[in-house]
Amino acid sequence: MSTATPTPNVVDGDCSGTPPSRSASTIIAARTLHVLTIHGYSDTLKSNVDPSQHLLLSSPFSAGGHTWCIRYCPIGCTEESKDFISIYLVLEDTVTDVVSAQVTFSLLDQQGNPMPSHTLTTPLLKFSLQGTLPKALGYNSFIRRDDLERSGHLKDDCFAIGVHVVVTKEAVPSSITVPPSDMHLHYGDLLSSEERYATDVEFLVGGETFTAHRLVLAARSPVFMVELFGPMKEGTTVNKIHIFDMEAQVFRALLKFIYTDMLPEMDQEDETAMAQHLLVAADKYGLHRLKMICVEILSNHIDAYSVATILVLAEKHYCYGLKEACFEFLNSSAILSAIVNTSDFLYLIQSCPDVLEDISFNIVARQLERAIFLSENQEGQINSVEIRINSVMTN
Repeated sequence: MSTATPTPNVVDGDCSGTPPSRSASTIIAARTLHVLTIHGYSDTLKSNVDPSQHLLLSSPFSAGGHTWCIRYCPIGCTEESKDFISIYLVLEDTVTDVVSAQVTFSLLDQQGNPMPSHTLTTPLLKFSLQGTLPKALGYNSFIRRDDLERSGHLKDDCFAIGVHVVVTKEAVPSSITVPPSDMHLHYGDLLSSEERYATDVEFLVGGETFTAHRLVLAARSPVFMVELFGPMKEGTTVNKIHIFDMEAQVFRALLKFIYTDMLPEMDQEDETAMAQHLLVAADKYGLHRLKMICVEILSNHIDAYSVATILVLAEKHYCYGLKEACFEFLNSSAILSAIVNTSDFLYLIQSCPDVLEDISFNIVARQLERAIFLSENQEGQINSVEIRINSVMTN
């Protein structure tokens, strides 16, 4: 018996075999599962007259706004398929537009589950209807009758076929071009305009005064929401809010992001330095997207001069992805030798002692020990690191 997959057949008129046009996007309009149950299977085989006399049509059903039915031919529809059951999806509507559909036929077991060995899916094809003749798509050779009769799925002279219909339609490209969102430009104008329209809060940062809008700040930052509108709200329309732990240029960049969701343009060196400061600010004010932008920038600019500082930031502000990026960069004895006795590395050990344990277990502790012993820096500083390493290794 041949195991080749049958080719879908088009009957009763013309049906284009080309898929829907690529110039328009195809969207699924509807999915419908119809179960065709054949009662009295043996009765459909009694006559040996023309196969066309054995055509059976199911009750109509709806899918994708159109009416369909199933055509069942128990002794095949051609001389070549006389030993098979033929089955087709038939579009019953009289329409002038294009209807695209795909159908899957499955022999169902006694529990109603499709049998993979007897499941066939047609390609997505266009039904081009010009007149009243129904157009049908399906398989002349769906399943051999003797295979069905031996399968165990024919019980009490009855079996079922699942018909899964997917009807699609094309979204016609519009000639109207919708411009991209420019909301960020308008909010940016609110911030940069010399008139300072309707500003109602002032900040004093690094000797500079910044005006802003309470509602905008509160909408973007849960921390500003509490500070400006909560029970512990700060400032009035005339008083200034003092921020002592941030530089003016950092706060300016923070405000730009709050209003426009963008960072100011910077060269690479300034961008890396600014990202370090903005990460702290983003964490302070609950700006998760800004924090992740800074993490991405810093992950792409880790080097021997910055890795210790970035690792401190990652540890203090719970940036686990950034921390892993630093560990990956440190996975080299040469790099460790270069940075192990720098002031930044020693500050890392003093301020975040747990990070050293992470380095030990994430990078291979012996590489770190070797880098320390090969270092030619001052003995006292080396010992302070070596003692910590030994402590980690013996715990």
